[in-house]
Amino acid sequence: MKTTGNTILITGGTSGIGRTLAEALHDRGNKVIVAGRRQTLLDEICAARPGMVGLALDLDDPASMLHLAATVRERFPELNVLVANAGISRSEDLAASDWNASDAEAIVGTNILGVIRVTAAVLPLLKEQANATVMATSSALAFVPRADFPTYSASKAFLHSWLVSLRHQLRAFPIEVLELSPPYVQTEITGPQQAKDPRAMPLDTYVTHVMDLLDRGDHPRGEILLERDKPRRWAERDGTYDTVFAALNPV
Repeated sequence: MKTTGNTILITGGTSGIGRTLAEALHDRGNKVIVAGRRQTLLDEICAARPGMVGLALDLDDPASMLHLAATVRERFPELNVLVANAGISRSEDLAASDWNASDAEAIVGTNILGVIRVTAAVLPLLKEQANATVMATSSALAFVPRADFPTYSASKAFLHSWLVSLRHQLRAFPIEVLELSPPYVQTEITGPQQAKDPRAMPLDTYVTHVMDLLDRGDHPRGEILLERDKPRRWAERDGTYDTVFAALNPV
């Protein structure tokens, strides 16, 4: 993926990795369209970065997805990059007597169906471009889960597999399919405490690493993965899965 001269749509771009990545790409001279549910945040982001565009989007609403597809085709027919970044994370205690499927259903709706829906909405337009990219945000937990985030980890494992298939099926098109697999980063995806957790990688530092990997084209198999996360990525292959799982999930 080239990092300049694009027209980029980023979902989940009003906070966390999505927002910081949107700002970094905008500062490179790309035309960046940020999509999210909260209009106040969209207005705030666009005011801080003149030229950035905010679009209201509800990934759970079919009418909103249709509106997005029509709006992008009308206003941004040159769109050549989709960053499907929207995601939610919630811990779940499956052993609890009051556990139910509500959190799991919400996670699946956003992390899995949201990515599929937004990709379906803009893929016809991406296929018309001379050079295009689909990037979706997975997680290092796709490879070894945290057991207290069972559905979140599983949703990212789904995305990893789905992106492999998407990449294979689009091999005849000039469309690059990338998987962004962040480690534990200082965002608020699990709550305000994560943004201050010293164990988490600073958000700006992470996005700087991502931009460097994109600049160098250093993403074998389409995976944008930090060096520190490769032992987790290859734990099963290397015979270290049980050790890594135990470290992530102490009894």
